[in-house]
Amino acid sequence: MGRRVVAFAPGHISGYFQRIDGTTTGSTGSIGAGIVINRGVTLTMTEGDSSCISVKNSDTDGWLIKEVLRTLGVSASVTVDAAMPIGAGFGMSAAGLLAAYHAANRLFDLGYSETELTALAHDFEVRHGTGLGDVAAASGGGIVVRTSAGIDGVSRRIFTDEPICAVSFGAIPTPDIITSPEKMEKVRAAFPKTEPDDLAGLMKNSRSFAEKSGLLSPRLKEILAVCDVSGVPASMTMLGDGIFACGPDAETVLSRFGEVYTLSVSKTGPVILEDSYV
Repeated sequence: MGRRVVAFAPGHISGYFQRIDGTTTGSTGSIGAGIVINRGVTLTMTEGDSSCISVKNSDTDGWLIKEVLRTLGVSASVTVDAAMPIGAGFGMSAAGLLAAYHAANRLFDLGYSETELTALAHDFEVRHGTGLGDVAAASGGGIVVRTSAGIDGVSRRIFTDEPICAVSFGAIPTPDIITSPEKMEKVRAAFPKTEPDDLAGLMKNSRSFAEKSGLLSPRLKEILAVCDVSGVPASMTMLGDGIFACGPDAETVLSRFGEVYTLSVSKTGPVILEDSYV
């Protein structure tokens, strides 16, 4: 009989961002705003003599989870189930990190606080280039406004029951963008001057940023133009080849272009779903 822990962490759609380089990984990250979504990563971790990682519906080898276990000095059998496309602007890497750290902390009684677990996950994403501010955002729920880098940078969490829809056409290599000085300079210049007070404000800022940042592909520009004609607020999932939108006609319009994911704003950050013996 062995112990098993199941953890869940929500994903995050970044609407706009600006890289901030600090003197440590803790002070490095990004500012901006986005939506913590109700879909994320469910991770099952079981005690084991050696580490074995299985990622459902993906050809990834689970290197991220392997590295988490290695740095913690533990071994486990892990199954990862991501509810959204990986690497496509839905914060699945951050969700996987948070779920892994929380599951390992519970399974092996490591004694870390929630803040310490968030700090470990943020350090990981910055060092490995998997993100800049997704971990800080997804450590809680809501529409998130981040005004300084690192895990203490969240200034507001706005909650709403308004649904969000999204379509995805795959991944954009995040490290190639966030480590490029030229691309980061365009992103810096596109950063909005005001902070959003609600979902409508987030959508407005995100759209302006997407257009000015130079990150939009021709296909995404075409979809956004159709959304405009239909009066659907929409923008690009940062950083992924996809669109997120809101409003009563969002699902109908986006369904012309691919499978539509219907999402809601998450009420929480990472949670332990099960702690049992099997």
